[in-house]
Amino acid sequence: MFRHCPVRPAALLLTTALLALTAAAPAGAVPAGPSGPLPGIAPRAETATLYDDEAGGAADADDPAIWRDAARPDRSLVIATAKEGGLRVYDLDARQVQAVPAPPAARPGDAPGRFNNVDLVHGVRLPAGRADIAVTTDRGHDRLRFHRIVPGRPGGPLADVTDPAVPPVFSADQDEINAQHTAYGLATWRDAASGRSYALVSRRGRTTVALLELLPTAAGTLTYRTVRSIDLPSSFRLPDGTAWSPCGEPDELPQVEGMVVDPANGMLYAGQEDVGIWRVRADLTGAAPRLVDRVREYGVPAAYDEATEECVPGADPGFGGSRLAADVEGLTLIPQGRGDGYLLASSQGDDTFALYDREVAEAHEYEGGFRVVAGPGGRVDGSEECDGAAALNAPLGRKYPRGLLVVQDGHDTPAEDGREATNFAFVDLGEVLDRVDR
Repeated sequence: MFRHCPVRPAALLLTTALLALTAAAPAGAVPAGPSGPLPGIAPRAETATLYDDEAGGAADADDPAIWRDAARPDRSLVIATAKEGGLRVYDLDARQVQAVPAPPAARPGDAPGRFNNVDLVHGVRLPAGRADIAVTTDRGHDRLRFHRIVPGRPGGPLADVTDPAVPPVFSADQDEINAQHTAYGLATWRDAASGRSYALVSRRGRTTVALLELLPTAAGTLTYRTVRSIDLPSSFRLPDGTAWSPCGEPDELPQVEGMVVDPANGMLYAGQEDVGIWRVRADLTGAAPRLVDRVREYGVPAAYDEATEECVPGADPGFGGSRLAADVEGLTLIPQGRGDGYLLASSQGDDTFALYDREVAEAHEYEGGFRVVAGPGGRVDGSEECDGAAALNAPLGRKYPRGLLVVQDGHDTPAEDGREATNFAFVDLGEVLDRVDR
């Protein structure tokens, strides 16, 4: 068993037994999958470029979620974060239909709102009736934000239903918020037995993952309370008996961002960026977290160079995995029937995507991978250094009758005058499954 604890005081580190469990599995323990070069799949469409500068409103594409309109699937939406640029809402042609600004700074000199990750909760009970909600981590203010999805609403489908009194997730005061060890990664989860809705939130620059229960108010807004939290390891004992910690900036621990909950088994999959993919119960109780796969850089010693603000790696001792190149990002599920399907992860370091068997009984065997590449004639760009991904394996009208995969592109091209440019690419999920299942 591992210990769980409230967010304040700070969560205790997991026991030494967990570290021993991590080291016990051999490096590259995930069975080998299909060999040969990975297939390249071109997107059907891409969103307009976002620019992370003053002229572009500090908009930086990060994480998408796909909302299906059950009544009119062809009018389904993609809701995506743009950090200080707030939220963007797109139709299935990748055209923007709404922009929601991030909240301003609390006071002059404080950190501004910064929307990092987004996920959806369906059928939340509000005084006006059940509603689908887009949940977002506001990294700048260390809070969750909530937007009700209302198709056909004048001004756009998202309506803010965040309670004005929502508390910080991790920080005790504004000074702590400004230090930006704040709400970062996100996965939502609805307990089928109780009907309660939850969000799992990771902490920037820390290994903490907190479980929050989402609570409606009499005013028709949403707030939350912290249930419990865990800290994943920041140091690991390697098979040769040595200790290893991922290299990072001073006062930065190996953080988690990409997360997803499998509703079929109540398991959370969490991507610790420089370590690998963890599996743990979504309620953060029970058996200790298990490392499903490791990044290639796992166990590689490195030293932080303050002059370049980069980590300089040493010799690779060969303890890492073979499928993921740090950072591991963008976890999403591709269900295929009851309990079957894939767990998809973005391998940011080599611009690929890895697919694992969704079934726990199959030990999440590696099933193959692919790249998202530019279309013919450069009509649409591919995806590089992907931060976030979302898949929906359900019919979405004539454009995507076999589902949709949306991935962030960390280097949209062509960019203007060297500006930092990002966007989102829309990929036919049916084509992904056809290519990987061969």
